[in-house]
Amino acid sequence: MRPLRFVALGDSLTEGIGDPVEGGGLRGWAALLADGLGPAVEFTNLAVSGSQTRDLLERQTPAALALRPDIVSVVIGVNDTLRCTFDIHAVAARLDEVYGAFHARGATVLTACLPDPGAMLGLPGALARPLARRQRAVNTVVHALSERYGAVHLHASEGAWLTDRALWSADRLHPGERGHRQFAVRFHAVLTEAGVATGTAPRAEPEFPAPTRAANLRWLATRGTGWVARRCGDLLPQLLALAAAEVRHKARGTSARLDLGASHAVASALAALTVGKRPDTA
Repeated sequence: MRPLRFVALGDSLTEGIGDPVEGGGLRGWAALLADGLGPAVEFTNLAVSGSQTRDLLERQTPAALALRPDIVSVVIGVNDTLRCTFDIHAVAARLDEVYGAFHARGATVLTACLPDPGAMLGLPGALARPLARRQRAVNTVVHALSERYGAVHLHASEGAWLTDRALWSADRLHPGERGHRQFAVRFHAVLTEAGVATGTAPRAEPEFPAPTRAANLRWLATRGTGWVARRCGDLLPQLLALAAAEVRHKARGTSARLDLGASHAVASALAALTVGKRPDTA
């Protein structure tokens, strides 16, 4: 019998940013989870920092399908929300195609909804709310498609663990080692409940000491600012316009219209997907 094949897809979260290991490499939650899936596991991490759902569909998915995975994790979407080209219709269509492709081949699909980047970065309300609205839209799509394709889903978009600074790296967007371990532990729990994971759960306690405050500040000064600029630099003019709209609607008492418009966009995106397509023929 061949080993269980686990392939991880996504962006910097799954690549392992925030969980460096000796020698300069990255580990991350997916590698930690792989060790607890069973006695014999072949693990491949295809996640790439900065990836959006387009990269997932066009680059990562074909490579993953060629590996014939038994389990595939698809955790992505934050980078889409940080671009001026954000389109929930396109995000929904791409995720539907990706989930369907793996489901049709009998793979167990792992998904997760994620916290909004504005809150994690501690942005002012007028700037944070548009990003939160976008992330809620992505999470709603992920929830709906996860249910449609019978994915094993981890609800990671809220809860006390998000406010525990000990779990997060200096950039506030990526978990540190403790946070990656928490992510792996939570995924292992839902996989065990689903009868997929048969190995020992990953350790919750970190292997390496947490970075010092000085190290965190050094990272932010040398690399962190550049990372944020690369991810959302093209969004800034649009985000300022969105923030101005937030202020105007709040002054008029019509902020609910913005939430209603976002909800309608999500409903339209899901309705636009092929109606009646059976998941087993996706």
